[in-house]
Amino acid sequence: MIRVLQVVTYMGRGGLETMLMNYYRHIDRSKVQFDFLVHRDFEADYDKEILSMGGKIYRVSRLIPWSRGYREELKRFFRAHPEYKIVHVHQDCLSSVALQCAKECGVPVRIAHSHNSNQDRNLKYIIKRYYMKQITQFATDCFACGKNAGDWMFAGHRYQILHNAINASAYMYSCAKAVAMREKLHVEQNLVIGHIGRFDAQKNHTFLLDIFSECVKLVPNAKLLLVGDGEGRNHIQDKVKKLGLEDKVIFTGVCNNVADLLSAMDVFVFPSLYEGVPVTMIEAQASGLPCVISDGVPKECIITSGLVTTMKLTDMPCDWAKHIIERSQTKRENHLNEIQAAGYDIVTAAKELENFYLTKYGE
Repeated sequence: MIRVLQVVTYMGRGGLETMLMNYYRHIDRSKVQFDFLVHRDFEADYDKEILSMGGKIYRVSRLIPWSRGYREELKRFFRAHPEYKIVHVHQDCLSSVALQCAKECGVPVRIAHSHNSNQDRNLKYIIKRYYMKQITQFATDCFACGKNAGDWMFAGHRYQILHNAINASAYMYSCAKAVAMREKLHVEQNLVIGHIGRFDAQKNHTFLLDIFSECVKLVPNAKLLLVGDGEGRNHIQDKVKKLGLEDKVIFTGVCNNVADLLSAMDVFVFPSLYEGVPVTMIEAQASGLPCVISDGVPKECIITSGLVTTMKLTDMPCDWAKHIIERSQTKRENHLNEIQAAGYDIVTAAKELENFYLTKYGE
C-alpha cells in the first residue's frame, strides 16, 4: 500500500474537499491510502471520517508564502516523513510553496491541482499571481477540474483533467425525500429556489438576492434556500434584512444531506463570477434539477441535455427572474446515464486516479 499526502487548507464541506472525499471513499484503500496536511488547528467536518478510514491528519501553521519560518516548518515535515513519495497539493495559486519545499526535500512526485479558473481581484491578487506563475517550476504533474481551470493556472503547460466526480446514483431525485425535506423546511406549497456555495464574493450572493427579490414580485410565495457558510454570511444576512426578505430566505448553514436538499428544490441558481467545474453543478444535474447559471460558469460543466441554461452576468435581475420562474416548471427526470457517460461517476474516476498514483509510485 502507498500513502499519498493531500495538502489542503482544511477538510470542511467545500467543493474541493467534497471532491477529495468522493475519491477517498471509492479508491481501493488496500492499495492507496490518503493522508492530509492541513493548515488549521480546529477539527473540520470531514476529519472524523478521514480517521475512521485509516487516514492521518497532520497540522501545520497557516500558509504565509513569504514566511521563512513557514517554509522551514514544511521542510521539517517532509524530512521527517520520507514515506511520502507523492504529494498532491490543493492550495490554488499558492501551491508553489508546498511544491517547492517538497522538491527541495526530495519528494519525487509533486502534483499541482487547479480547482478554479480565476481569482478575486482583491489586495491579494497580485501576490497570488506571482506565486501561481512558479507552480510549473516545481510540479512534476498538473491536474485541473476542467479546461478553463487548467488553461488559467498552467498557462500553456501540460496538464490532465481529473473530473469532479460524484456518486451519481446517490443524488438521483427522490419524491419521498423531497416531500420530507420540504415539510421539514416548512415550504410544502412554496416555489423553492436553491443555491449551494460558500459565502464568498466569487459566488455572487448579492446579485442572487437582487434576482430573488424580482422572483418574489412574480411569485409571492417563493423561498430562497441558501446552503453553505463562510465569512461573507453576515453581509448577505444584512442585505436580506434591507430587502425585507427575512421570512423568505432560509440559511441552512453547512449540511451533510445535500442530495435531500436538491430533491426539495424546484430550480437551482448559480450566478458565480467565475468557477472551475463546481461539484454542486454536477450534483444538481444528477438530481435532475433545472439549473440557471451565469456565463462565468464554464460550459464544460453542462453535461446533461435540457437541464442547464445560461444567463449573462450583465442581464437585468428581472430577466433572470422571469427565466428562473419558467425553468422551475421543468419535469424532473433521470439523467444518470448522461452523468456516467461524461466521466463524472466516481466509481470509474476513482479507479483512474488510483492507477495514476500506482504508476507514478512505481516509476
